[in-house]
Amino acid sequence: MSTVPKPRHIGRNISRIRELRDMKQEALAIAIGVSQQTVSSIEGSENVDDEKLKAIAEALGVTSDVIKNFSEDAVFNIIGNTFDIDNNNGSSVISYGCTFNPFDKMLEAFDKNEKLYERLVEAEKEKVALLEKLLSEKK
Repeated sequence: MSTVPKPRHIGRNISRIRELRDMKQEALAIAIGVSQQTVSSIEGSENVDDEKLKAIAEALGVTSDVIKNFSEDAVFNIIGNTFDIDNNNGSSVISYGCTFNPFDKMLEAFDKNEKLYERLVEAEKEKVALLEKLLSEKK
């Protein structure tokens, strides 16, 4: 069994991003100034030259890196972390699940506040010491 990762199929990534954007091959072809058959050919090829990839990325509203590193697992992860909740009035609300522990975030905030308070107290002590020094020098 090989541990070498298989190369990404750029054409397939372009196709999936185009479909997720609800864009037809014809629309992409018009946006980049080629025929629909050319777009079909690009989507069937494993590699795409950088200049053409940049034009396609711009037409799809993403960067070239997004196309190169596109992962369906990441898309499904995002979709899996969102779900619909039906309100009593019949409308649907999209709710996003937490990807962090709110209690941990609250503890982090308390720690930051404590450190800020300690720094503030230290700064005030320094001010008092400086004022006392100035007052003793004046006498």
